[in-house]
Amino acid sequence: MKIRFGIGALALLVLGVVGDSGWWKTMSLYQIYPRSFKDSDGDGIGDIKGIISKLQHLVDSKIDAFWLSPIYPSPMVDFGYDVSDFKAIDPIFGTMEDFELLLEESHKLGLKLIMDLVPNHSSDQHEWFRKSAKKIEPYTDYYIWHEGKVVDGVRRPPNNWVSVFRGSAWTWNEERQAYYFHQFAAGQPDLNFRNEYVIEEMKNVMRFWLDKGVDGFRIDAVPHLMEAEHLRDEPVTGTDPESFDYTDHIYTKSLPETYDRVAEWRAVLDEYGSNQEDGQDERMMMIEAYDTIPLTMKYYEYGAHFPFNFGLIGDVAASPKAEDFMHIVGNWTNALPDNATSNWTPGNHDKPRLATRYGRDFSKAVTTMVQLLPGVAVTYYGDEIGMKDTWLSWEETQDPQGCNAGREHYEGASRDPARTPFQWDDTTAAGFSSNPKTWLRVNDNYKEVNLEAEKVAEWSHYKLFLRLGELRKLPAVSNGTLETFLLRDLQNDQAEETIFGFSRNLENESSVYVLLNFDYREATVDLSDFPEAAYVRQLLSTDKNVPPREISYRPIVLRSCASHTFPLYCFSLFSLATNALQAPYNTLIRFGPTYSLSLSVCL
Repeated sequence: MKIRFGIGALALLVLGVVGDSGWWKTMSLYQIYPRSFKDSDGDGIGDIKGIISKLQHLVDSKIDAFWLSPIYPSPMVDFGYDVSDFKAIDPIFGTMEDFELLLEESHKLGLKLIMDLVPNHSSDQHEWFRKSAKKIEPYTDYYIWHEGKVVDGVRRPPNNWVSVFRGSAWTWNEERQAYYFHQFAAGQPDLNFRNEYVIEEMKNVMRFWLDKGVDGFRIDAVPHLMEAEHLRDEPVTGTDPESFDYTDHIYTKSLPETYDRVAEWRAVLDEYGSNQEDGQDERMMMIEAYDTIPLTMKYYEYGAHFPFNFGLIGDVAASPKAEDFMHIVGNWTNALPDNATSNWTPGNHDKPRLATRYGRDFSKAVTTMVQLLPGVAVTYYGDEIGMKDTWLSWEETQDPQGCNAGREHYEGASRDPARTPFQWDDTTAAGFSSNPKTWLRVNDNYKEVNLEAEKVAEWSHYKLFLRLGELRKLPAVSNGTLETFLLRDLQNDQAEETIFGFSRNLENESSVYVLLNFDYREATVDLSDFPEAAYVRQLLSTDKNVPPREISYRPIVLRSCASHTFPLYCFSLFSLATNALQAPYNTLIRFGPTYSLSLSVCL
């Protein structure tokens, strides 16, 4: 049997071994950026009532849990990541009663709600900071202060530390007559996590929301929590003193003490330990950490349920090859501690959208990987319908990271393009708001790219997403082991291995084989050495919504997702079934004339 296909993904169902269970370990997690999800009151800004009105979309989309970007009171210098009260709701989004209703309705629908916790810093409008500036105890050392140094008669910051958002990480405060430290915007002073009062304050913030019934936390910017007390200059590695890349952040990022804070937070979560055998009431935390794999893996060891895996965001070349994805998957899974849960995060509010980075068509293949690899699958709002970044002018830019980069460089720095309103339909403001003027402009493509259009289309990003959501429930996908491999085109002896494949295997269950061809040409793979499958069953095709059907070894042609000259059909999903299931054993499966891989299969 030979199957020919172009760049894309092919998945096949055959056999393997059970993994752990638990509500968060195999969850489909959805990130909601509240300002841009749904506006209920016509002010052009999304809100909690708007989210409530669209909860059914999450249920329909096979989502298990959703994470809310911050909804706390904030001056909105960094759109909610500058918190002025950690125990309240910003009126822009609604009231505490609205939030409690959101929590209640979510749980009724079987959805878990995860809050975004921002412990590294507060707003400079927070009561703690105002009292700290006045040296009112016990708040005097809630933040990191220094009088600076005098150079040639001019007072300057104490060192060369640089903000993530450009410029010095130190800002002068007239009232206190001292500089305060901020890893991000000047309106986001860093809290001092060497202060025991601060440590307890943040634990109590967690308890406040856990008492209300939230199911866990996504914890923001964790590597930035701790700074060296000696305040020495960091080694210079760049040429632009204003750029975050100017120094090697050995004194301001990923200090060993950071992990102690994570362990303390885990202890708080364990105060709300599960009372159910299936762990359905377990509270969890996930860590945002853009860091090396070894440093990221340490969060597991200190009690994080998982740190986000950003490999599919940051480690992929502009023109990815099969081996790139092989390495991304292998580097993460090979580094995992025993019994740790993987996760796959192809997008978020800080990076360009999935369909922008990969293209709308090839993003389907990446989505397939995310949904069928083991562990947690993460979806950024709008990615399920293939939303792309919206080009915004300098005058429209609001993100501080973009504004600080200046008119000449804002496009490469601003995160606004990935944060525009969800495209629900083709009415006013894409159905996001009754107000045509929204906080960020809706993408001009909303007439074609919107949820309602994709629901009625013969085939679409959204219909693919729904089908993959169903397939995630297959036993081999939800609980099976993982094998990865590289293949080459059978018709070209000189070809490099352009096909990345992986299988999900579970004993006494059909296995799933996924093949992704990263060449710009069709490739042929010889599957005749699969163990005498009784038939091949097509479960899914990206060119149309095909119901399950027996195709009996018929060649399958898939077009190139990377090609601009062929129809863009990304992949098909198949089931290889056998006449009877017996005990698994090892057999040699040959894909093409020279490449082979030993896998556990059943005859």
